[in-house]
Amino acid sequence: MRPVYLIITCLTLCASTVSAQDSLLQKSKEIPQKYYSAVQHKADALNKQLTARTEKALSHLSKYEEKMKKKMMKVDSSQAKMLFEDSQKKFSSLKDKLKAKTDKIPGKNLLSNTPGVDSLFNTLSFLKQGNDKIPQLNNSLKSVTALQDKLAILNEAKAFIQQRKQLLNAQLGKIPELAGNLKGINKEAYYYAQQVKELKETFSDKKKIEKKALEIAQKIPAYNEFMAKHSYLGNLLGNNLGGGGGTPNLEGLQTRAQVEQLIQQRLGSGPNASQAVSQSMAEARAKMNELKSKFPDLDNAGEMPNFKPNEMKSKRFLQRLEYGGNIQFARNTSFYPTTSDIAGQIAYKFHKNGVAGVGMAYKLGLGQGFNKIAISSEGLGLRSFVDWKLKNTFFLNGGYEQNYQPVHINAVPNAEMWTSSALLGIKKKYKVSAKMKGDVSLLFDFLYSSHVPRTDPIKLRMGYNF
Repeated sequence: MRPVYLIITCLTLCASTVSAQDSLLQKSKEIPQKYYSAVQHKADALNKQLTARTEKALSHLSKYEEKMKKKMMKVDSSQAKMLFEDSQKKFSSLKDKLKAKTDKIPGKNLLSNTPGVDSLFNTLSFLKQGNDKIPQLNNSLKSVTALQDKLAILNEAKAFIQQRKQLLNAQLGKIPELAGNLKGINKEAYYYAQQVKELKETFSDKKKIEKKALEIAQKIPAYNEFMAKHSYLGNLLGNNLGGGGGTPNLEGLQTRAQVEQLIQQRLGSGPNASQAVSQSMAEARAKMNELKSKFPDLDNAGEMPNFKPNEMKSKRFLQRLEYGGNIQFARNTSFYPTTSDIAGQIAYKFHKNGVAGVGMAYKLGLGQGFNKIAISSEGLGLRSFVDWKLKNTFFLNGGYEQNYQPVHINAVPNAEMWTSSALLGIKKKYKVSAKMKGDVSLLFDFLYSSHVPRTDPIKLRMGYNF
């Protein structure tokens, strides 16, 4: 009878395995094909952006070091050779790795220490178990794998840049002739790290189709188990990609008892010792919170800048653009009908407190009042403006404009179709939604008296931007 039980057990296990595979296959087919295309495009775009930014940083830093080497050769040739002899080779090596194909990169890492990328890789790897004959799935997995390899190189480049920055500042920081070059290196290293971090964070933001695919995958029982086993955190805790479990290696880490023993040796074991420790910890925590509030995006103390950073420098050009529009009404006169200026604008954020931009307005005629409403085309306007933050949500707004509006009565002598305006006033901004802000502007036109016929000096505008 025993062989019969064994056969039945084996058949049951085989049936459950086949059933699980069929379930996985069925669920994987529910994933929209657009998901794979979106992931591939997203991974390829980030790969390209990171490669370009890293190559730029390495080139700039290499040039800075070349200039420093020439200056140092005149001061201390032996120290110059010691500091700069091998650095150019390393710069070239990193550039070659960036350009190399992923299957030719020596010592490439499977995990990139970037949770968003690693999670995506594991999700695609899991879905491939259900059906590896979907071309879009294979292509997206290939792109994400290439991105992981590129991120491994970036980690190496980032570590090298930080090492060079710290070494050169420590060895050459007191030489006045090199102060400008060192400042350039410090700025380049800081802004490079910040831009890379922002690119990674942008990648981690999931689009609608990615969220939908993730919801489908999470309904598969084996998915969560697979992710727990193959995640970056799982590897740190002892789970490897081969599926074997293990205990984390805690060698070299201090235990609570060891820390308490060390405190007792230095400060004693009385109540005063505990009070001193608590006070020191509170001071350290306050100092740490202060530094974190000033530099919230730093990963470690080695990235702490020794200059006042401009947070806009780490933003890409498109990230510094603001789009918006506004509307303005003008009452009717003997020469003009009631008009509504409907404007669109684009602004560039040149400082955390200021933007400058241009816009265009269309003048829509509304007639001579509620009893004589008549829609007409009255002209256009060309605008330039600057906003500067005063306090909280209040801004100083100023600009120069050219407005075209023909006069309806020919009897007006010296009538101008094009008029200039120099505007200055206050703008109040308020939040409409997570991505949109509204604003109200009250402006005074300093050139209104030169207009023929004369126009209103006060302008009230209501607008939005995103």
